[in-house]
Amino acid sequence: MTAFAPDSLVLNRKLPLWYQVSQSLRASILGRRPHDPLRLPTEEQLAEHYGVSVLTMRQALKELESEGLISRHRRRGTFIEPGARRGAPRRLLGSIDAIVAQQSGERTTVLGHAPEPVPGELAEYFPDGEEVVTYRRLRCDDDSGEPTNWAENAVRPDVAARLDVADLERWPMTKVLRDSVGVRISRITDTVEARLADPETAELLQVPLLSPILHYTGVTYDAEGRVVDVARIRYRGDRFSFSVTVEAE
Repeated sequence: MTAFAPDSLVLNRKLPLWYQVSQSLRASILGRRPHDPLRLPTEEQLAEHYGVSVLTMRQALKELESEGLISRHRRRGTFIEPGARRGAPRRLLGSIDAIVAQQSGERTTVLGHAPEPVPGELAEYFPDGEEVVTYRRLRCDDDSGEPTNWAENAVRPDVAARLDVADLERWPMTKVLRDSVGVRISRITDTVEARLADPETAELLQVPLLSPILHYTGVTYDAEGRVVDVARIRYRGDRFSFSVTVEAE
């Protein structure tokens, strides 16, 4: 039986290895295509794939099992749950893969993309540029079809020129920038605040005008310290929760 093939991972030795592996595998599971196999490779094969010990791999799998994303059967193997979807708020310990996992697992429709002058509220992020390419996307729950959030990504033009729009219907922008475009991401700065739904947001998310929403801004920097993407995502207040855990050394 063919096994599911997870994405690769570059480990950061400053973060718990089991956590990084669980987040990378979680993103692969939530972003899988319908025809992908449900069976996972063995613990030993996964440990070799990620370059970690079997004990570390076992701990990562235990985390995913507790979320209901996988089920483990003695002598049969480990399988992705067919209805696997985003569950409880995720712990963000500084891993790019944690950001990818947080954004994965919903059906995405690209509403449009086009170059435009840098919006005034983003001028501080693109001080030397006159234009950005803006991508607009709507995400919906796979089961109910209910809209959960919509996003605008303002991307530096030289980066956008290497971006395949079709990738955005399968993967979050962060993953596309890193894995498809080849951007060396150094950090992402997140801000989450409460706002009221404007007319466009109310229409896209099917919520009353001026109802509470959560507004997320994510600023992505490359290895040279330049901003490559500013994401502005509006989440339905009843469909999103955000959690950050600070771990003591």
